[in-house]
Amino acid sequence: MKQNIRGYVGTSIIVVWNTFKRLMIGVILLIIGWITYTVVINNLLHGETRLDQILAFLALWFVVAYIFIPRIHRVLTKLYIPDYFIGRIRTADGLLSDPVNLAFIGSEEHLHHAMKQAGWVLADELTLTSSFKMVMATLLSRSYVHAPVSPGYLFGNVQSFTYQQGVNNKTSARHHVRFWKTPDGWLMPGGHRVDWVAAGTYDRAVGFSYFTLQITHKIESDTDIERDYIVDTLESIVKLKRVNIIKNYFSAYHHRSGGGDNITTDGALPIIEL
Repeated sequence: MKQNIRGYVGTSIIVVWNTFKRLMIGVILLIIGWITYTVVINNLLHGETRLDQILAFLALWFVVAYIFIPRIHRVLTKLYIPDYFIGRIRTADGLLSDPVNLAFIGSEEHLHHAMKQAGWVLADELTLTSSFKMVMATLLSRSYVHAPVSPGYLFGNVQSFTYQQGVNNKTSARHHVRFWKTPDGWLMPGGHRVDWVAAGTYDRAVGFSYFTLQITHKIESDTDIERDYIVDTLESIVKLKRVNIIKNYFSAYHHRSGGGDNITTDGALPIIEL
């Protein structure tokens, strides 16, 4: 009886806290909206100089692209995108993004060793500092070999780590692959037991997301090319126990990434045993 009461009280507290958070987010968005309307839009329409109008436009774009649109996506994607594994990762805004196209069997230590031996570089975590360094490297056409990669989500978690390879010392173009540790006891569809799953794609340029208007990397549409490239770099240098490529593991499809880029895949899944 006491346990039931404690459970009920605990659940009630969580519900109240979640409701309070939603209300606070709503209030904050209303305040931001009011400031945007009274200050930004007023300057955009009635700015005394062209510079005032340009700054107002940039401020409006930032608020819309990085606050309002992402918030709308987060709310709506909770309603129509399933929370279980469907072979796709999700963006921080909840949108479906890159296909899961690799799986690994082995310890984290062996995985790090294999990727580094194959010529891949561990990416920095995405922070304000690393983001600023990447922006400056892009603008000045400088190399940033450890440039961060945007967060992707699987199993409700951001990637465990990311490896990448730069192209011609540019941050705008690069090979990259995100890794997630699978939950304890988790089996892939078909009963395959793996320790890691990964999503590898090729960044071909920097542009704007079609879904949020944010500045982001644009990816190569044929994701199978990058998947096969990652496997080739490992097989050519690293002594692997086995590479089992399961044809048609997922249904072949063409869709759009979280940034709105066209993506295609034949659905094959290489399972790499380290």
